[in-house]
This record gives sequence, C-alpha cells and structure tokens, in this order.
Amino acid sequence: MSFEIHPEWSLKKRKGSAVSLPLLLQLLTAIRDQGSISSAAAQANLSYRHAWGMLRAFELEFSAPLLQKSRGKGTSLTPLAEKLIWADKRINARLTPILESFASELEAILTSVSTALRITASHGFAVDALIKQFNADNIPVEINYRSSLEAVAALSRNECDLAGFHVPVGEFKHAAKPYLKWLDPQQHALIHLAYRNQGLFIAKGNPKHIQGLADLQRKDVRFVNRQTGSGTKILLELLLAKEKINTKNIADYGSAEYTHSAVAAYVASNMADVGFGVETAARRFDLDFIPIARENYFFACKASALDQSLLKSTRDIMQSATFRNTVNALAGYDGTQSGSIAAFAETFS
Repeated sequence: MSFEIHPEWSLKKRKGSAVSLPLLLQLLTAIRDQGSISSAAAQANLSYRHAWGMLRAFELEFSAPLLQKSRGKGTSLTPLAEKLIWADKRINARLTPILESFASELEAILTSVSTALRITASHGFAVDALIKQFNADNIPVEINYRSSLEAVAALSRNECDLAGFHVPVGEFKHAAKPYLKWLDPQQHALIHLAYRNQGLFIAKGNPKHIQGLADLQRKDVRFVNRQTGSGTKILLELLLAKEKINTKNIADYGSAEYTHSAVAAYVASNMADVGFGVETAARRFDLDFIPIARENYFFACKASALDQSLLKSTRDIMQSATFRNTVNALAGYDGTQSGSIAAFAETFS
C-alpha cells in the first residue's frame, strides 16, 4: 500500500464558493495542443456543451477571455490561459517533493511498517527513479527530501539509513568538506548513485544570447536562484567566485526556488531569463541548457549496514541493468557506476 498527495488549487468565486481548477487546466492544455474545443472536450471526457459552459463561466470569473480564434488557425489560448497553465506547472514543480515526503511519512505512520528503508536526501531525478523502482518492487521506503547537509546530519543522528548528497567533480571537491563534520570514514560508507550535469537554463533558442555565467550580470537578464543551503547554490557561488563575479551584480540573486524543476518552470513561464540546475529539469520544460559543471551524487550509510539485507537489496537494484538504463535515460545523468562503493579519500580530497 502506498499513498500519493497531489497539489490542487481552486478559484474562490465572487459569491464566496470555491471551484477547483484541475479540470479547467486539463481542458486548456488540450485546446493548446489540439487547437480545437471539440477535440479537447473529447480528450477530457466532457461534452462540447459542458466544456464550452465551463470556459465561459471561468471567463466571467476572471473578467477576461481564455480563448481566441483566428481564421485558418483554429482556437488558441490567450496570455491569461497560458499563465494559468504555467502557474500550475510551477505549483507542481515546487510542491511535489514536499508532498512526496509527507506521503511517505504518512505511509510509515499508518501502515506501521518498521522495516522501511529510510532515505533523507537532496532532491534529484535519479533519487526519484530509485524510489519508483522500490515501489515497483514492493520494497517499503520512507523518503524525506532535505538539503545535502541536512541529509548527512540526519544520518549521523540515526534518523535515516541512506543520506543523499552531491559533490562537484574536479577542482571544487573541497566544497564537500562541510559534510565531513557529519561523516566519518571509519563509520560510514559511500554508495555512488550517478553523475549529473549542472548548468544554465535558458529559453528555447536563447533569445537573450546568453553564453555563460558572466551574462548573469547583465541588466537585461533576470535570474532565478536556489535556496540558501542547497548544494546547487553552493556550487554556483564557487563558480561565480572563480570568475570573480560579485553576486551583488546579479539581479534577483536573492530569489529562491526549492527544486531544479521549480527553477526550470520559472524560466519556462518567462518569469526569469536564466536559472541554474541539473540538465534533466531544463529538458523536461523544453528549455535550452548550457553545461557548466559535473557532479557526483552519493548515498552515505553506516558501513556496518552494508551487509544487512535491506541495503544489499538496495545495491542490487542500483547495480541492475534496468535501473542503470533508467538513470542513463535521464538527460545529463550517467548511471554506469550506480551501486558501486566510492572511496572517501577520492570523494573528499
């Protein structure tokens, strides 16, 4: 048994009642993709009359049209309707990891499963793929998404079995030193999950002609950042320092989104011109991507637990061809070493 929690927003009508928006958003998305109200209604399992009535009712509430017709081009969405769709994408991108953690916590409480694998980890697409594989194999798992530093701290307090965190490859390995406050080579082991690319998210076709980090200082470029404490923001600040770029010269540097997908959705909805994160998020939101750095994503665990059945099963899954192929299929990810044991000296040198 597993639980799912999904975000849902509603419009509070002028007379005080509220009406849920998911069906409207589904209909608008179908109209955008098919250019026809009748085809979109059929896809949403609605009669044409019901679909048309819903659209008109919402237009009255918004006091603005949602559709526009042009001769020879069919029906298209107005800017307001497009904004509604992108707002929904941003809500899902921002809240989904939080709700997944809460659903996992509820499942552990309500099912009283004492043998669940407890994972506290920085959110990532390979982690999400692993959780889905656990669910498919009926392996009970409790996931709690936190920053990399919070994850290893949780492991040291015995609050989880696996702590997920990421470390830059190459010259910025020293950025991982703060983790050593919580990780001990004599007590802990490192399991490799994946390599991944981090870089700049930009609109399709690069209309702002952004070439690299130096362009973040331009007055005509709007930037969206990650939250303080995230490994991605720490990496970005190291990269900026290397190029002698003062963060005070970057517009909106104090902005904060809590996932890579949320950053991508922000850029895709034209609320920013550039963001920084993993390539998979950019591709999923149909953005262009400029690679800047490569990272290792690891799980830390107690070394003594490696021989226990739960972690043995976990490593077997991670080393399987099925899972490695799944990770390799993620844009910018490399899962060829997934499940292998990594050396502390090499990781933190």
